[in-house]
Amino acid sequence: MSSPRPAPLRATPLSALAQRAQARLPADGSVDVSGVAVTGVSLDSRSVAPGDLYAALPGRQVHGARFVPAALRQGAVAVLTDPAGARAVAADGSAGSVPVVVVEEPRAVLGELAALVYGEPATRLRMYGLTGTNGKTTTAYLLQAALAALGVRTGLIGTVETRIGDERLASARTTPEATDLHAILALMLQRGTDAVVMEVSSHALAQHRVDGVVYDLAVFTNLSQDHLDFHGDMRSYFETKAALFTPDRARRGVVCVDDAWGRALAERAAIPVRTLASTGRRADWTLSSADGRSGQVTGPGGHLSLRSQLPGAFNLVNTATAAVTLLASGYAAPDVQRALGAPVVVPGRMEVVAGRPGDPRCIVDYAHTPEAVEAALAALRPSTRGRLVVVLGAGGDRDRGKRRAMGAAAARWADDLVVADDNPRSEDPGAIRAEILAGAAETEPEPTAVAATGGSRTRQSSDAGRAAHIATAVRIAREHGRSADNTVVVLGKGHETGQEIAGTVHPFDDRAALAAALLGQPYHPRADR
Repeated sequence: MSSPRPAPLRATPLSALAQRAQARLPADGSVDVSGVAVTGVSLDSRSVAPGDLYAALPGRQVHGARFVPAALRQGAVAVLTDPAGARAVAADGSAGSVPVVVVEEPRAVLGELAALVYGEPATRLRMYGLTGTNGKTTTAYLLQAALAALGVRTGLIGTVETRIGDERLASARTTPEATDLHAILALMLQRGTDAVVMEVSSHALAQHRVDGVVYDLAVFTNLSQDHLDFHGDMRSYFETKAALFTPDRARRGVVCVDDAWGRALAERAAIPVRTLASTGRRADWTLSSADGRSGQVTGPGGHLSLRSQLPGAFNLVNTATAAVTLLASGYAAPDVQRALGAPVVVPGRMEVVAGRPGDPRCIVDYAHTPEAVEAALAALRPSTRGRLVVVLGAGGDRDRGKRRAMGAAAARWADDLVVADDNPRSEDPGAIRAEILAGAAETEPEPTAVAATGGSRTRQSSDAGRAAHIATAVRIAREHGRSADNTVVVLGKGHETGQEIAGTVHPFDDRAALAAALLGQPYHPRADR
C-alpha cells in the first residue's frame, strides 16, 4: 500500500534532484533528461505512482534494481541507484530510455531528495522528535494531546499510528521511510497542521529515514538494552541516538538525565539542551513526587503541578518530559499544567481491558525490555491487593541477550508468571520461553511482593499458544482469593494486532484475547479484522 501524498503534486526537474544528490547522469547523450520532471519518490516498486523517481536500493537478499521493470510499468520516470544497481540495469536493459541517476549510497541522499520533491515541508512545520528506548510513544501522545489543548493543529507519527488531522493510519514501523515521511509531512501541511510530534527510532537514524528534517526540539527519554541484534552493543546504540542531538538534525533538545546515558548525552550534545531529573540529580528542571502519580516540576521561572493519568512513576516522568518540552517551546507554566490535564489514551500502554463487576483488573502494556517490564510491574504492585499475574514473552530473531533479564524482572514482582509466545518469527517458540523461564528461576522475589501475598508463587508455560496463556492468567486470578483484588497484566505486544510465526503474520490482539478470556469465551483472532 502506498503512503498518503499531497495533491496536486508539484513537479521537480530531475536535473535539480541530481544536483542535490551530487549524482552522475548519463553523459553519452543516450538519454534526454532535460524535460524529465519528478512528482513523487518511492523505494518500493509496488507503491510507485506515475511521475515517481524509483529508488532501487541494495537489500539484504535482493537488489532493488531487479524491480525496475515493475516500477516503470507503474509509471516511474527515473531511477536512483548505486553503481551495482546501475550495472545490473545496464546489463539487462531494463531501464530502457528512462534516465538512471547513480550515487554511491542512494539511501543516504533519499531523504534530501524526497524533501525537495515534496516542497521541504518540515521547514514550515514545528517539528518535535522523540527518541529513547522506553516512553517514546506515551510521551508523544501526552505531548500531542497537550498541544491540541493549547489550540495547536497537530500531527502524530509513531509506533501505533499516524494522525493527519482526523484521519488515522496504522503504522508499519515506528518511523516511516524517508520517501513516505516527507509525503506525509507535505500532506499534513496541506491540511493545515501547525506542529508534528513524531517518534524517531534508532533504526530510522541509522537508515537515514529522517534525513531532510531538522527538528525544532529533540527529546530523549532514556536508554536501556534493546535492538542489540541491530546495533551490536550499547555504545553503538547510544551513538546512534546521540546523532539526533546535532545541528544537522535538531535545533534544541530536552534530555531526561535519570540514567547514565542521558547524562552522557547532555554533556556531549552539540545543540543547546534543557535537562530533567526525577532522581534528585542536578538538572535544569526537577520532578519531585511523594506518591509516583502526582508531583511538582521546578525549574527556571517557577514550577507547575502535574498528575499522571497513567499508573507508574515512569509515566509521571513521561508527563514531566512532555511538560519540559512544552516549556522549552515557550509555553507558560500555567498553560502547560492545564494542557497536560487533558484526557489521553495511549493504545497498548497500561491500557485497561474492562471486565464485569468482581473481575480482576486486566491491563495490556507494550513493555518488552527488562527495564520496561520492571517499571510496569513495580508500578502495578502497590495498587494490587491480591495476586499479580503476569503474561510475558519475547520476540524471536531479535536481541536474545535481554530474554533472561526480562524473565528475572517479571519474577521479582509476579506472584504468578505465565511465559507465553510473543512474535517467535523464525525461532523455536519453546526455546525462547525456556530462556525467559531460566531468568525467572534464578531470581528471588522482591520482599514487598512476598509480603503482599504470603509467598505462594507459580511459574509456568506450555505449547498451548498465546491466547491460551492469557486465558490461563485470567483463570489463575479468578481462583485465588478475591478476584477483584487481583491484577492480570499482559506484557510485550501492547497495541499490536498481529503475531509473526514462521514467516507469517497472524491476526492477534492482546486486548481482544483478554476481553474474550474475561467473558469465558474462546478467542477467534480473525474476528479482529
